Amino acid sequence: MPTTVENKAAKAESKLADSAKTLVESAVVQEVSAIRQESSADRRTKLASDRTLLAAERTYAAWMRTGLAALASGIGAQALLDQLVAPWLVLAASIVLIVFAEFCFVAGVWRELTGDALRPGPDAPRLPSWLLIVFNGFLIVLGGAVLVGLVGR
Repeated sequence: MPTTVENKAAKAESKLADSAKTLVESAVVQEVSAIRQESSADRRTKLASDRTLLAAERTYAAWMRTGLAALASGIGAQALLDQLVAPWLVLAASIVLIVFAEFCFVAGVWRELTGDALRPGPDAPRLPSWLLIVFNGFLIVLGGAVLVGLVGR
């Protein structure tokens, strides 16, 4: 018949075995959780890269919007203010607006093409550089033609 000391030792051994089993299970759960957390952090970083790329494209679009508005304002100023203000003032305002439009077209494409590289690379595709250069080049030539037309008038 086991003694009380042996009973206590058996209970202690059983508790110790249960504790060891619980620790092992806890370690496995923590390891799986750490892997999930790392995976989640990588995904958040990738999504942040996508958001940064899309923000850069919105900034490019804002430069283009501002440039087109300035170009239209320069042409409109010539047409609308012709009879209301001195001709030299109308010409000066038109020239300033069109030169500002040209600046916006150059600055927009420059900011888009010289932006920092995104790390890690975003999932969203970037706008092709050649497309930006062709489109902005056309707008710059158009603005130059309007400027020459206004000054030569």
